[in-house]
Amino acid sequence: MDVGIHFPNFTNPGGDAAIAPVLTSTAQAADEAGFALFTVMDHYFQMDAVWPADNPMLEGYSALAFLAARTSRIHLATLVTGVTYRHPGLLAKTVTTLDVLSNGRALLGIGAAWYEREHVGLGVPFPPVAERFERLEEALQICLQMWSDNDGPFAGKHYVLAETLNRPRPLGRARPPILIGGNGERKTLRLVAKYADVCNFTVPDVDVVRHKIDVLRDHCDWAGRDIRDIRITVLAFVDPVADPDGFLRWSEQMAALGVRHLHLRAPQPDPAGFVARVAESVQPRLAQIEPAQL
Repeated sequence: MDVGIHFPNFTNPGGDAAIAPVLTSTAQAADEAGFALFTVMDHYFQMDAVWPADNPMLEGYSALAFLAARTSRIHLATLVTGVTYRHPGLLAKTVTTLDVLSNGRALLGIGAAWYEREHVGLGVPFPPVAERFERLEEALQICLQMWSDNDGPFAGKHYVLAETLNRPRPLGRARPPILIGGNGERKTLRLVAKYADVCNFTVPDVDVVRHKIDVLRDHCDWAGRDIRDIRITVLAFVDPVADPDGFLRWSEQMAALGVRHLHLRAPQPDPAGFVARVAESVQPRLAQIEPAQL
């Protein structure tokens, strides 16, 4: 079982001038500890269901490019980009750029988008949910084509590209892995089965995750896909520092379901210290937990 770090909150005691050093120290602590993945938010506003919308929020891919120059091993992604935020052709180019500059450490994290306030606030179109899922599928198809040898056109219902030229190529592999975030059983998990290398569940309940995996398995059967080709990850809500033994018991339950990666939110005011404490208190024991085969 491996572990990753999510950095969701750019508000810290040092104010805006401290954002860059705090973000850097947290990512470097995760990198040096051998964690697998570092993610940032991809929003225009802070999520008003959690913190005030006018709290600081960085643009996701600028932040990841900044971190690419300050880390050496850890993989980098947004958790996750809403399909409405960027035209898919430009998104593929952006992720490719991050991959090249990080020496092959980028993932494409993507979902259907949900935060209407930030779209309306900045004048970004926010179509109905059914259309957002149609756009998500086309965006996935466009990214895959841009990472293939096919530089030709793409003609979809929502996006038309005259050519899908994308140079340079991603480094060290055919393309960056695709992570689709979300828990929706009818649409999201169908797209996971069809297109994703990684999925991320944001539910902590073991029985609910078990059910989601069963639904994903059914979608994989429909898509002619082996579920073992999809890396199951979960965003953790159990605090590994406050209750290491409880966290490890929960981790063992998740591993028994076939979950292979736990993603932890690094809290303010000391996210780098949190990473260091996780590395000291639970990471060695977590590394000994072997996920079950799906």
